[in-house]
Amino acid sequence: MNSFPPRTATLLYELDKKLMVLLRDGRTLIGYLRSVDQYANLLLQRTIERIHVGKKYGDIPRGVFLVRGENVVLLGEIDSLKEADQIFEKVSIGEILALQKQEQDAKAEKAKLMERSLKRRGMPLPPDLVQDDYF
Repeated sequence: MNSFPPRTATLLYELDKKLMVLLRDGRTLIGYLRSVDQYANLLLQRTIERIHVGKKYGDIPRGVFLVRGENVVLLGEIDSLKEADQIFEKVSIGEILALQKQEQDAKAEKAKLMERSLKRRGMPLPPDLVQDDYF
């Protein structure tokens, strides 16, 4: 008797394949799936965290990475042939982190301006613009 629920059992076909995993907090991980359990927890090996900013990206090596199943938004196999035909430019870790910080600062400034504008009009801030500091 199979102890895995039907959806988790299909992940068994992905073992030892290179996968891209999008997490709830927005991070993108790429690694080789080595193990999965009944809760869809994933064990990734040779994992990198890929950060995209515009048409540039950078990879941060993370090694062995355990992902709780509840944090997975999207999961898919990476086609090695198509991976080589990227339109994105790879940059250093330092450069991509600096670009990411600039992008986050710009979004925060835009949200502040929106909040001030709405306050002047006596309107509350929409829930999708509220800044969450717990990530």
